[in-house]
Amino acid sequence: MSHKRIPKRKAAIAVGGVVALGAAAILLPNANASQDGATDGAAATAPPKTLKATDASDLASQLAGLLGDAFAGSYYDGGKQQLVVNVVPGDDNNVIVQAKKAGATVREVDNSMTELEAGAQTLKTEATIPGTSWAVDPRTNKILVTADSTVTGDKWDRLESTVRGLGSGMATIKKSAGTFRTFASGGDAIFAANSRCSLGFNVTAGDGTPAFLTAGHCALGGRQWSDQQGGAPIATIDQAVFPGEGDFALAKYDDPTTQAPSDVDVGGQTVQITEAAEATVGQEVFRMGSTTGLADGQVLGLNATVNYPEGTVTGLIQTDVCAEPGDSGGSMFTQDGLAIGLTSGGSGDCTVGGETFFQPVTTALAAVGATLGEGGAGAGADDQAGGEDAGDGEADGEIGGEDAAQEAGDGAGQDVGQGAGDGAGQGAGYGADRDAEDGGGQSGTH
Repeated sequence: MSHKRIPKRKAAIAVGGVVALGAAAILLPNANASQDGATDGAAATAPPKTLKATDASDLASQLAGLLGDAFAGSYYDGGKQQLVVNVVPGDDNNVIVQAKKAGATVREVDNSMTELEAGAQTLKTEATIPGTSWAVDPRTNKILVTADSTVTGDKWDRLESTVRGLGSGMATIKKSAGTFRTFASGGDAIFAANSRCSLGFNVTAGDGTPAFLTAGHCALGGRQWSDQQGGAPIATIDQAVFPGEGDFALAKYDDPTTQAPSDVDVGGQTVQITEAAEATVGQEVFRMGSTTGLADGQVLGLNATVNYPEGTVTGLIQTDVCAEPGDSGGSMFTQDGLAIGLTSGGSGDCTVGGETFFQPVTTALAAVGATLGEGGAGAGADDQAGGEDAGDGEADGEIGGEDAAQEAGDGAGQDVGQGAGDGAGQGAGYGADRDAEDGGGQSGTH
């Protein structure tokens, strides 16, 4: 299948996006290594290793198993390019020695991972309120609880009381000025009936056919998706989860001969995607969306729980990367070509900022049985080859986004699988509302 060229209007936006990518690589803020509730008495006596974020993620996984109950989370200090590992001190100081030998910076903290996870479970049981979220923040060694502008009165009192009941030093609450909602969109625009989302990453389905990943809540908008508003369908939803244990969908291209490249269009240029990788707190990431284009920021938390109006979604990545209506489903990736997440939702916009949440790509790939890339050429969640050498791609290259999104089909919802559910209320399909503004019709439920 031959891909369409980027329209001139899109190309103009793209040029700015490319500049943003280059600038962001230099200007992104360093990870904020907060010492709230922790002491640094056990900080390294031997110099810690300098690591890339991906290598730090691998080391963190190894140390989690090595340290056992003493492990209390970790994060990546981008400024120093070091992995910081939280350790609960005990009778056996050997765990600290082991972590240092492995190349990590060690911090002694008060709250164990077991205690933090128990606190998150209490929040789930006693304070599952639409407009709230929580995730463990290893930089503060606390649970970060966020409430949007709809959480007021008795709801706020209930949330605050639950957090207080966790005990001193276990959690912090912050208020968001916006409203949590899904952001139907991502890399390049795809359309279903009156809904608009973004294509995340092209993949190869388990049966070997070409497909792409997007947000699960996008499937509420219809089963068939197109690459143009009102255009002919080019892809059909095969599996979808939302709400529940994730926010992801697999759409198969209707034409099995479709050539769907493994890259992301950042406007006039492409970033080649070489593998899927786990996120690391403190990691610098980029997001591409059909509404706002390219944005950058940092991973703030993992395994986040978000209570959208449509229902609770678990296992997400929390970031400070901005997003707006139409960005749902879009790709979150690193500069060296690692696929990290699919845009789910959040609050705020790209003027004032806000909180945003992403579906981990590795989890989505495993759930739908797909591999990243074209015709099996890419690496899936369990086949991660070497992303660090991936460049920005050719200026004329096509992407796993709009041009590939131009294979996405019209319609998408009632037949979607496991989690597409009935909760298409005020939040599902942030992008659909934006499309209505652009003349795409009304779609208040998607």
